[in-house]
Amino acid sequence: MIPPPASTGEGRSGLFSHFGRDFTASIVVFLVAMPLCMGIAIASGVPPEKGLVTGIIGGVVVGLLAGSPLQVSGPAAGLAVIVFEFVRENGLEALGPVLLLAGVLQLIAGALRLGGLFRAISPAVVHGMLAGIGALIVIGQFHILFDAKPLSSGLQNLAAMPARVFGLDFSNAAATEMALLVGVLTITVMLAWEKLRPKSMGLVPGALLGVVSATLVAWGLGLDVARIEVPASISAAFSLPTSAEWFAPLGRPALIVAAIAIAFIASAETLLSAAAVDRMHDGVRTHYDKELRAQGIGNFLCGVFGALPMTGVIVRSSANVQAGARTRLSTILHGVWILGFVALLPWLLREVPMAALGGVLVVTGWKLVSLKHVTHLFKAHGPLPAAIWAATFVLVVTTDLLTGVLVGLALSVVELLPHYKHLWLKVAEHDEGEATRVELHGAATFVRLTRLNAVLEKQPADRPVHLDLGRVRAMDHTTAETLSEWISRRRKGGQLDRITGPAAILRPLPLPV
Repeated sequence: MIPPPASTGEGRSGLFSHFGRDFTASIVVFLVAMPLCMGIAIASGVPPEKGLVTGIIGGVVVGLLAGSPLQVSGPAAGLAVIVFEFVRENGLEALGPVLLLAGVLQLIAGALRLGGLFRAISPAVVHGMLAGIGALIVIGQFHILFDAKPLSSGLQNLAAMPARVFGLDFSNAAATEMALLVGVLTITVMLAWEKLRPKSMGLVPGALLGVVSATLVAWGLGLDVARIEVPASISAAFSLPTSAEWFAPLGRPALIVAAIAIAFIASAETLLSAAAVDRMHDGVRTHYDKELRAQGIGNFLCGVFGALPMTGVIVRSSANVQAGARTRLSTILHGVWILGFVALLPWLLREVPMAALGGVLVVTGWKLVSLKHVTHLFKAHGPLPAAIWAATFVLVVTTDLLTGVLVGLALSVVELLPHYKHLWLKVAEHDEGEATRVELHGAATFVRLTRLNAVLEKQPADRPVHLDLGRVRAMDHTTAETLSEWISRRRKGGQLDRITGPAAILRPLPLPV
């Protein structure tokens, strides 16, 4: 467990109270973020500098305002698919105003204190969505490995894969074959580094080594492969609206729906990532509504500058925590390093092969397709949550992201049907001297999860809790997963909590031994 931060990072003295640790962590996060920012931009069908602009805003602006001090924000693989489809259908010029509206919606949601509602989304839907996104990224970036453009849908990309493979001819060493070798080299270096890296170099990111290796090989051998294109000046990447016509796309209902979808998915991914970051350290807990407002400001600015949408991102955030970050300064500095690198060394970025970034995204996407989540859901909660995961996954891959998520959410309601007459849940606190008894009475479902979270998270770390589930009629998998995370976090902190209740209710929970 990472030691707790000494402060929230609020105020000048707190922000610089652990400068050495935060400075070192910011370098690590910067090295992780650079290839991902560019790779996600390419996977989204936009120029790579758009992803770098989002990374800069996510670091400098959102890092300063965030409700989760150690979470890192930037372009996310989880939105790459929806942005790719949006840009293909509506053009890059329509993304800015739609993203601006999405940011406004997030700001409003944060102001209305709706952050807790996103935490009540079924884990089966969230992980099924991420797995579907991962599969689409792998299928789409497979074509980037051949210096080709992805097709318009996941099924089309999947159908075209055999032709790419059988069309190879290494006897003539054409650009396609060389690009594939560069991409495979990137993937090989990344996977080998994960397995073989010494503990003393555990913070060196495999993605960076993969891209550097591929770039050096392509440069040293003079390979004729496609390379990324970045503007000569960073100011060119920050494009501002030039006329009132810039807002015209917001007059189209379909694009307003797209803004709502981006705001919803970005918010859910951010707050779930923040909850995961909270489990990595014992310091300051996330203020979810504040984090939502910070993300809204970030996406508003990304819209103004025509960049990619942002979310809180778990890969960069976990690297931040593992590197020893103590305050939000590490996140802010990583944005500064991206800005400085793009401003001073754009010529170096132009040497990076496109296939190398495709290789980074193939590995990233593959990690999102994690079967551990669905097997856990099946073993702990039965076939229905696993079926929700599977339905969400299949529909995201075969239709579109929004359809998959909406169907998954609709299927989540099926868990409520046996208890539709008794969906209320009473959460009461009782002072028992040296401990607090938190008593639940009724059906523990996602309908009342916001109230339950509020009570659980205000319990002090130095006072034992008796979680009394004796009067719980039923518990859905969303509530069970939330309780499991809370219990595990308390146990890691050394609290001597007690959980009691019927065997059927306690079965999926990680009870103390």
